[in-house]
Amino acid sequence: MFGMVGWFIVALVAVGQAADGSEPGPPIVVPVSPDGVQRAKVILDSYSYSPNHLVVQSGKEVELTLASITMITPHNFIIKDSAGSLLVEQDVGAGRTVMARFVPTQPGLFLFFCDKRLWPMPSHRNKGMEGLLEVK
Repeated sequence: MFGMVGWFIVALVAVGQAADGSEPGPPIVVPVSPDGVQRAKVILDSYSYSPNHLVVQSGKEVELTLASITMITPHNFIIKDSAGSLLVEQDVGAGRTVMARFVPTQPGLFLFFCDKRLWPMPSHRNKGMEGLLEVK
């Protein structure tokens, strides 16, 4: 049904949409603090991140405070760049707050998501728990 170009267009559209059809929220530009670190807080709720669109600078450390406000369901925060330039995997237990630190070295758009699931249910990502990290 789709040729190679059609699948490419579908993939590009998918980068900007969550699995449930929602789009990333307004971009939040993460400021660089005097010590050179870009800090932001991300709330992990039932199948969502808030904010779900972060803009950071390449080559500067990013420190995300990941706060789960769910009381039973654990989550995680994953970025897996297929080119291998960025890999972040951080578990966040229910009701817990943890830090994720990384340095993005390449500009680009990187999806972040939660791959937790209760078998045989769909993953949290399939229920819309994903966002976008934009590296300038």
